[in-house]
Amino acid sequence: MWSRLLEQGLYFSFGRIPSLRSLHIGDDEQGYDLDLFCIPKHYADDLEKVYIPHGLIMDRTERLAREIMKGMGGHHIVALCVLKGGYKFFADLLDYIKALNRNSDKSIPMTVDFIRLKSYCNDQSTGDIKVIGGDDLSTLTGKVWFIDIIDTGKTMKTLLSLLKQYNPKMVKVASLLVKRTPRSVGYRPDFVGFEVPDKFVVGYALDYNEYFRDLNHICVISETGKQKYKA
Repeated sequence: MWSRLLEQGLYFSFGRIPSLRSLHIGDDEQGYDLDLFCIPKHYADDLEKVYIPHGLIMDRTERLAREIMKGMGGHHIVALCVLKGGYKFFADLLDYIKALNRNSDKSIPMTVDFIRLKSYCNDQSTGDIKVIGGDDLSTLTGKVWFIDIIDTGKTMKTLLSLLKQYNPKMVKVASLLVKRTPRSVGYRPDFVGFEVPDKFVVGYALDYNEYFRDLNHICVISETGKQKYKA
């Protein structure tokens, strides 16, 4: 799981925005029984527990949007989504930011872009980071950057090195999840949704070999699920 979760933050110019408190999920958290939630029947035997319910994800994302509005000032944001695992968080976070732009006195000019990276097979990192999709990032040279990403520490290093070539004025990182693991490389995003234990989770666009992206909740995959969808 860690190789798909962002654990890093980096910035250029303007100084660092202090990392916000995250919602801490303890190591002893067991999650919720599947029959308490609406789970697609085709995944009924493939999951152990609902770990973070969809409603909690949305509420936490709304709060992150408010903090981002406060922290970014009036700078133009280029919101860069790392596909595919980040697309749900990216879309929901931007929806909340757009709502704040419409309904408050303060607003932030914002454009969006996308990049696709790949580093994972089954539940293990391949160690080989590949950029397999995305537009020409050189068109964004000199603008303020805000990265919305769920990915690995190693992947984040690769991406930030790539962005640095285009001399952005500032890079800020938002992550829905940060994982507590001895494999951490020591970085932390500027904006964090949840800090979670070392479990392999799926749902809310996080996948296992492309499955479970259609699951609203973040859940712990079962051994049955790992074997069923193994590449």
